[in-house]
Amino acid sequence: MPALLDPRESHHRIPGSQPGLSLFLRHLPPPDGRPARGIVLYVHGATFPSALSIAHRFDGRSWRDELCEAGFHVWGFDFHGYGHSDPYPAMAEPPDGCEPLCTVEDAWRQLELAVRFICQHHATERISLIAHSWGTIVAGRFATGCPRRVARLVLFGAIARRDGEAAPPHCPPWRLVSLQDQWQRFTAEVPAGELPVLSRRHFDQWSERYLDSDPESRTRTPPSVRTPSGPWSDIARAWTGDLGYDPSRVRAPVAIIRGEWDSMCNDADAAWLFAAFTGSPIRRDVKISRGTHLLHLEASRYALYRETQTFLAGADEPPRAA
Repeated sequence: MPALLDPRESHHRIPGSQPGLSLFLRHLPPPDGRPARGIVLYVHGATFPSALSIAHRFDGRSWRDELCEAGFHVWGFDFHGYGHSDPYPAMAEPPDGCEPLCTVEDAWRQLELAVRFICQHHATERISLIAHSWGTIVAGRFATGCPRRVARLVLFGAIARRDGEAAPPHCPPWRLVSLQDQWQRFTAEVPAGELPVLSRRHFDQWSERYLDSDPESRTRTPPSVRTPSGPWSDIARAWTGDLGYDPSRVRAPVAIIRGEWDSMCNDADAAWLFAAFTGSPIRRDVKISRGTHLLHLEASRYALYRETQTFLAGADEPPRAA
């Protein structure tokens, strides 16, 4: 098993969506004596796993730590091909002649397996999900396929349907992502003349852990992490009219949270999503200043923490009549 990120953390392996492969889950409970307020599973995005997102500590504190302090059981899991879940066998082969790996139709089944395990572990019927970027497509697909399993749904940096006319480009089964690729992606959305929102010191610390997520990363020139390409294919399809799920079929309360400068979830995207969740009893659209698509790694991350925590805590529905 991987090293613990916290002494109270527990690790679990469960059968995956592919024969012979396993999925990795990590769990951090609330501190001893703290009443539990709910159970949350984080659904990561296209290029890095749970340890580098909700569980990664900047200056000794993570998003997961904040949620646990607020009384939540916090789970993370890695899709096949990421972090500590087993990779697809095709990721060891040359990227020729195969379809993209880890597309939404496979990924939402992986999410279903993780949710079922967590529900059984806690003897509960449903949990809440926090999903980022491409992970919002997977979470949305799961919420329509297993609506009784979802208590609340936080879509952070959500991907929306756009009306592009070009056919989505064909993606190879996997791709390599270097540290320079990540740095450019993490900083490209900050407008000219604005102060940086991502600390270079924080990125340098994060980048070492990123390379650690692929045992072969440092054998490549430049050092780079091998990741499935299915998520990029799904995003391309969403931007040419096929989102991968029908938001109107989601029955859980939904919060759309995004950074002010998020080009992958801009005002038009958020407005479309908000209007599309017609079956959701409670909808919120929250825009946080001075944030990009990677807001959870940036200076305004605590605003994201608070908005998420408030929404997950509920208490925003009138009491039922006796």
